Amino acid sequence: MVKVLDTILSQSAYSAQIDVPLEKIDIADWLFNLPEAEYLRCCPPDHIAGGVTWTDDGRRMSINVEQIGSGLVVQHYVAEVAEPPYCRMNSISDVFTASGRTQVNVVWELIAEKIDDRRTRYTNKVTAHPTDAFMTFIQDRGVTYEDAAAARQAAGGDHNRRETPLFAASIARRALSK
Repeated sequence: MVKVLDTILSQSAYSAQIDVPLEKIDIADWLFNLPEAEYLRCCPPDHIAGGVTWTDDGRRMSINVEQIGSGLVVQHYVAEVAEPPYCRMNSISDVFTASGRTQVNVVWELIAEKIDDRRTRYTNKVTAHPTDAFMTFIQDRGVTYEDAAAARQAAGGDHNRRETPLFAASIARRALSK
């Protein structure tokens, strides 16, 4: 069992406008039917691989492999909420760095909100929490929590800033194709 600490390691939220009415948007459908090639187009060159599967108890899961800053991250996002306007995904993510492997807890929220009858605001919110393994990892390497959090904030924020408009465009294409 991975112990997740009730501390925010990093957090970012970016929004982009989708020129499609909210009623046509289905984020859960998009996320769980996203072809790998489309996932790769949503943040080149950071996105490396993506797919969907199920947990042993039948919950939907999105597996994403991406480069965030200097870390290769394998995300095992389990759906806590999967609805047309909102998905909340939770992952104990494996992070591979030059100095070893650790884990962080990442909560990914995909949010669609009505702007007007023709437009939707898409928000991509990512919150990372340290795990006990992460705290041991940085302590063993002489890295302060503040330095680790600042590095994660910079890398994660940059990644989210670049992928959000591409996710929004992909969600719009999916909505318009139906």
